[in-house]
Amino acid sequence: MLILKALLRGALHGYRVAEWIQQTSQQMLKVEEGALYPALPGMESRAAEVKMGHLGQHRAGEVYELTADGRKRLDAESQRWARLSSRVAFVMQAS
Repeated sequence: MLILKALLRGALHGYRVAEWIQQTSQQMLKVEEGALYPALPGMESRAAEVKMGHLGQHRAGEVYELTADGRKRLDAESQRWARLSSRVAFVMQAS
């Protein structure tokens, strides 16, 4: 869900996805490369498409871009997360 949210901003390569998540979470969430990079190829054709793009310093590499299906999936996952987190908060506030 966080990867999809990052890609909502536009096409990004893996490092920028991880960087955005860490910065946006105010350094509370750190996405390790060992978790991120295996997940990215699995997103192809389901939620994101891979293109060759500019990585900076005159380097080209794979960038990931959210598809229409990816936007639908992000919406569904966001709704699911909102329900789950509200239920957890409710239980934690119980006496």
